[in-house]
Amino acid sequence: MAYFLGIDVGTTGSKSLLITEKGQVTASATVEYPMYTPQPQWAEQNPQDWWQATVESIRKVLTTSQVPPDQVMGVGLTGQMHGLVLLNKEGAVLRPCIMWNDQRTGPQCAWITERVGPQRVLQLTGNPVLPGFTAPKIIWVREHEPEIYEQVAKVLLPKDYIRYRLTGEFATEVSDASGTSLFDVGRRRWSQDMLEALDIPAEWLPECYESPVVSGYVSQAVAEVTGLKAGTPVVGGGGDQAAQAVGSGIIETGLISVTIGTSGVVFASTDEFVIEPEGRLHAFCHAVPGKWHLMGVMLSAGGSFRWFRDTLGQTEKEMASLLGQDPYELLTAEAASAPAGCEGLLFLPYLTGERTPYPDPNARGVFMGLTLRHDKRHLVRAVLEGVAYGLRDSLELMKNLGTEIHQVRASGGGARSELWRQILADVFDSELVVINVTEGAAYGAALLAGVGAGVYKDVAEACRQTIEVVQRTEPVPENTALYRELYPVYRTLYSALKPSFDQVSHIATKRAS
Repeated sequence: MAYFLGIDVGTTGSKSLLITEKGQVTASATVEYPMYTPQPQWAEQNPQDWWQATVESIRKVLTTSQVPPDQVMGVGLTGQMHGLVLLNKEGAVLRPCIMWNDQRTGPQCAWITERVGPQRVLQLTGNPVLPGFTAPKIIWVREHEPEIYEQVAKVLLPKDYIRYRLTGEFATEVSDASGTSLFDVGRRRWSQDMLEALDIPAEWLPECYESPVVSGYVSQAVAEVTGLKAGTPVVGGGGDQAAQAVGSGIIETGLISVTIGTSGVVFASTDEFVIEPEGRLHAFCHAVPGKWHLMGVMLSAGGSFRWFRDTLGQTEKEMASLLGQDPYELLTAEAASAPAGCEGLLFLPYLTGERTPYPDPNARGVFMGLTLRHDKRHLVRAVLEGVAYGLRDSLELMKNLGTEIHQVRASGGGARSELWRQILADVFDSELVVINVTEGAAYGAALLAGVGAGVYKDVAEACRQTIEVVQRTEPVPENTALYRELYPVYRTLYSALKPSFDQVSHIATKRAS
């Protein structure tokens, strides 16, 4: 029996997942690590924490499964995108990773856009330059930490730092590279035009592969600490959303995925490189060779619910601990007793700024429409509905580009909630389906490893052999009609509040500096 290992270097922890060639999950383990916010709107992590968590999660999976290391035929990598890992010439990390949800680089984004030109940036990279992306982080370090910048020898993305530790190779792949603002997405290669315009040395960047291609092999030293076999191939893998799409079977036109993790993502596979005219959707290379994808991202989807749980759900957390239940289940049970539409209460889920359709680091979370009638159950449901409205923003942009929508597949932690799935179906006015795979990006990374190992002919065959629909949620017409009235109201709130967002952000930043 052949087995494949998927490793997901996530925002909250590193997950290792072992599957059989038939797609059955044999073992899974996640080891968490902290995120640091040294200033408002900053987000950083220590890459050494990722490595230690990855080693521990691999060892746990191998111990639990009792699978002999020589039966693990390949390793696939995935993880949080856009993060900046800087290494010196000895391969040592120079500073904490500046993460995907860090919002400090607004001025650097503006400088890059002005220097290259907004339309030229879109033409080359498929996307506007956004604060979460990698290139503006490099410029920020150049401007604010010149002593660090002078020592840089290599620039890596989070999962690719783990590849380096596993194999000793400096490599990435096309889907993750697409989110750097340094990659020619249409031609699937590093953009010399962007590098020259920003005066970033090309030799800093790793070699770029297609996602199922073998990029290195597990070293002897790593084999000794992880339990893997030395020489096990490691494939390119994929950025978290591209790998998630492979693990959900979103590899052909007409299939749409909605993923609710910390962030929220609407994802559509395309056969051609397509750009949203205003750059409001991401256009990235897919983890499937020769394909691309459109993607809308909201920064705080499940993150909004987690914020609510941690800030206002202490009672539910304590009760859940006593009952041996998940506090999210208690909170959604409360929300289910509130009426659809929450009697006019709306929530803007911009707790860490926003990306789609408003690339605005100053956007803030808002409850609007509060009255004395509202209680906690309304607040919880408003959070779930607000996230659904925000995801619909991306779906509408895709429809405007002529994207076919034959089926919407839900995944991620939020998709485990029956109530949240129903809200999404009602807000989208579309059937929502759930597949047999619930392991997310790590599962897709493992399938890519199977393709690289030659067990599957290609990504399509891997998906056909392992993925099927197991549950369907139909929209409730009465709820859909109500949301059809409320969604336009939700849409007006950002533009009405943007001047206030900017003022509040300026005041908070001034106070913190």
